[in-house]
Amino acid sequence: MNFLPRIKSPSDLARMSTDELNALSGEIREFLIEKVSKTGGHLGPNLGVVELTIAIHRVFHSPHDVVVFDTGHQSYVHKILTGRATSFEKLRQRGGVSGYPSRSESDHDVVENSHASTALSWADGIARGFMVQGVKDRTVVAVVGDGSLTGGMAWEALNNIAASEGLRLVIVVNDNERSYSPTIGGVATYLSTLRATKGYEKFLDWGKGVLERTPVVGHPIYETLHGFKKGIKDIVAPQGMFEDLGLKYLGPVDGHDIEALEKALIQAKKFEGPVLVHAITEKGRGHAPAINDEAEKFHAVGVVDPETGEPLSKSGRTWTNVFADALVEIGKKRTDVVAVTAAMLGPTGLDKFQREFPDRTFDVGIAEQHATTSAAGMAYAGLHPVVAVYSTFLNRAFDQLLLDVGLHKAGVTFVLDRAGITGDDGPSHHGIWDLALTGIVPNIHVAAPRDGKRLEELLSEAVEISHAPSMIRFPKGGVAADLPAFESRQGLDLLYRGESPDIVLISVGAMAHLAVEAAAGAYREGVGVTVVDPRWVKPLPIEALSNMATRYSHCVVIEDGISHAGIASTLSEQFRARNIEIPIHSIGVPLTYIEHSKRGEILEDLGLTSQNITRQLVTLMSGSITPEATRLHVDGSADRKPSR
Repeated sequence: MNFLPRIKSPSDLARMSTDELNALSGEIREFLIEKVSKTGGHLGPNLGVVELTIAIHRVFHSPHDVVVFDTGHQSYVHKILTGRATSFEKLRQRGGVSGYPSRSESDHDVVENSHASTALSWADGIARGFMVQGVKDRTVVAVVGDGSLTGGMAWEALNNIAASEGLRLVIVVNDNERSYSPTIGGVATYLSTLRATKGYEKFLDWGKGVLERTPVVGHPIYETLHGFKKGIKDIVAPQGMFEDLGLKYLGPVDGHDIEALEKALIQAKKFEGPVLVHAITEKGRGHAPAINDEAEKFHAVGVVDPETGEPLSKSGRTWTNVFADALVEIGKKRTDVVAVTAAMLGPTGLDKFQREFPDRTFDVGIAEQHATTSAAGMAYAGLHPVVAVYSTFLNRAFDQLLLDVGLHKAGVTFVLDRAGITGDDGPSHHGIWDLALTGIVPNIHVAAPRDGKRLEELLSEAVEISHAPSMIRFPKGGVAADLPAFESRQGLDLLYRGESPDIVLISVGAMAHLAVEAAAGAYREGVGVTVVDPRWVKPLPIEALSNMATRYSHCVVIEDGISHAGIASTLSEQFRARNIEIPIHSIGVPLTYIEHSKRGEILEDLGLTSQNITRQLVTLMSGSITPEATRLHVDGSADRKPSR
């Protein structure tokens, strides 16, 4: 019998028996394997939370009760149970369901987060909001992975949650990294339940009062008995650190036993205060290829064979591959170079460096802030750390970059993968803010390589900078063919020279191929465009750019970051300071949040195609500028949002 087609909302689960729920779990796993294999996405985490998500929606009543998922990539099952299964044909594609919670999709989605360790703070705030307003019939459930608990923000939240009596908040820790199988049993369950009941608390308070009124021996006896009880439980269950904070702890619970999960969640809900439920799950459960993937457990996959899990298309050389190989070669020559990442060894390519130099590779977990400041400390001690993360994740460590690394002139190199438009994963994963953010760090050196060869060269130059932070940024995916310069002068690479001095086009990083194609198209329309690549975009080679700009009618900057406070904006400020009168125009990303879609579709939407840029360049020189015809700034300012 097919149960999945019957599920239109969480209320449909209430009428199902345990056997039917177990059958439904199997159907959901088959559904996930089929759909995610076609589109790509976070398969392993969702295979592991099927029963857990079912149990949550059986015990709690979303959206009246609020369910918040940390990182959000484990929300696929939640989306299926809340009536969105039909949208999975286009998972992470335009017109389909997002890979993360999305308020625009459903009232069941509250937090549109994909950055880890944030859900507990969200849940704390929502639960406090209910408490202040006297709402007593709504519970907040925060589903948090064990990896997210490595983030400092999670522990800041826990510290506050634990001290809040009456906060109707249930924390579900989805632990899929280690097995506590000896603790899954009757004794652990009994002790957990006992400690989390109001009856036990009342008994404990009564006993404490009686014993402490008993002369001489009362208090020692109470402390001994209480300590003995806690000691026994610490042996059979890893709850000590949570209870030391003051949190009530239930578990560990078999995260694939719906009945056991429901009992624990019901008990937690009854407590009417903050409770932590510890569920042990298996990442990738039910799918042999995921289970056999020791490194990632199919955390995130592209388009794969649903039976074998093998990629259906072989990718060529990627930016990540180029960086990984280049860093290994540097590591062979420089024993002071070390690698640091935040739970992203494989995705950033540092796994290659780790295999060669395990003692010089540090994965700090989901803790970008710590990674950044720790790297500053390593630099002080005489090392040169290379911190590799996705561009979007450096946003979380900006304070540390500014004041721990920058202020102290620490020789740390940051390597930002997935800079610019990334596509499938939506607003929180686009790497479009790094150039604007790092632009206000006084002494940072920022490089944007246009191809693989330049990435190798610029990485070598970056690790030679010992008196200040440096940063290398590059996009997601395959690296294009090398684009050599026909001339280099004063830090500028000349990539294309127009027949007439109409427009100097400054290309930032991987936009170089696009810029050259657009310049060639403009040439055919009688417009002379010279394309230059500054390589290092902070500080800009301002002398060379100033000398060149005076010979052209217009200066255009094409960049794959937000135009606001981007490279064009910086150049405009520097030209004004030098009294250089030339209109500066920006072709970049507007100051907005960009939804999930294929990277090519997004770039086309933004006008970042060679054909559209050619049209804009030609129109610029013709003088017929209209908001409908161009996305360029035409008033000499690069500080305003482009029109669309």
